[in-house]
Amino acid sequence: MSKGRFGVRADVRDWVISVGVAATLLVAGLSGQHTATNLGLLGYALLAGGGLALAAGRRAPVPVLAVTGLCAVGYQAAGFDVPAVAFLFAVYAAMRAGHRTITVAASVTMLATLPLAALASSLYDTRNTGDTAEAFAQARGALELAWLIAAGAAGEALRQAEQRADEAERTREETARRRADEERLHIARELHDSLTHQISVIKVQAEAAVHVARKRGEPVPEALLAIREAGREATRELRATLEALRDDESTPPQGLGHLPELVERARTTGLDATLTIEGQRHDVPAAVDRTAYRIVQESLTNIARHAAAATASVRIDYRPNALTIRIDDDGKATPDTAPVPGVGLLGMRERVTILGGRLRAEPRSEGGFTVQAELPVERTP
Repeated sequence: MSKGRFGVRADVRDWVISVGVAATLLVAGLSGQHTATNLGLLGYALLAGGGLALAAGRRAPVPVLAVTGLCAVGYQAAGFDVPAVAFLFAVYAAMRAGHRTITVAASVTMLATLPLAALASSLYDTRNTGDTAEAFAQARGALELAWLIAAGAAGEALRQAEQRADEAERTREETARRRADEERLHIARELHDSLTHQISVIKVQAEAAVHVARKRGEPVPEALLAIREAGREATRELRATLEALRDDESTPPQGLGHLPELVERARTTGLDATLTIEGQRHDVPAAVDRTAYRIVQESLTNIARHAAAATASVRIDYRPNALTIRIDDDGKATPDTAPVPGVGLLGMRERVTILGGRLRAEPRSEGGFTVQAELPVERTP
């Protein structure tokens, strides 16, 4: 549960307010004069019910707006000349929740209905024959237009303030994430430069040792051949990493809109790749857009390099609060072979984790490999 500024749980605070309003209305009903309509017990119940309904105002502002309005009309008709305090609280809560049109419509309806309720009360009063002017004056006293406008304006002002605070928080998070990404890129470049030099020395020494051994007609140790091959592979991986880092800086960001081109390029390598898009397309945050593209790009690259696959399918599913990506291939991977967590797979998992998503990469039961990612999407109303 959420907590207020002073640590009080929000639901407890709502109950305290609702009980306080209900008590205030009951006291006003007991101390004030009301018409003799033989509906006293019902009037007191409506006074208490209108106040207690405010306890659900945070969870269901529109129903509470309707309940408090009906209660106010009801106890006015029952002869209780008590201000519609609970309805004003409900107007504030509904405006704060963003239900502006419904709140304005309900307020106009109340302004038109309360005079009729007061008139009905005066007509059934056993002590007078009914005074229309007095009934309308009573209705104005029950719901002052100025207080109604003030309640709605306060709710709208707080709603806008909360939106600005949320936007500022998101901006701070994005700025911190961008700075962290920049720092990681800087560290990656430094590591690349250092490791490239050291591995190049190892590779050159291994190549020279193999060349000398063969020139002398001596057998080449298996360990030396393994060192040479590992040096070559490490050099290729570092070169690919550097190219990716440069690509992130020098080229504009690519996203979901570039997937058809990416799949088409995969087809030129002889891979029968298909792209399927499901769900209602909608805008996604830029970070999600770029991450989805990178996941598909890295997956297709791995398929082309390591899977020995003939077909691959890319499926994008737009859901209301998430974007799901799935890439399947019919390569040589089998359920009893554990995937090797290479640089590409680790990078994908890291990107997804930063966005609060989930990634699953594993061999399929029917053969081949699958990569599935789910990225949360926050859509603005």
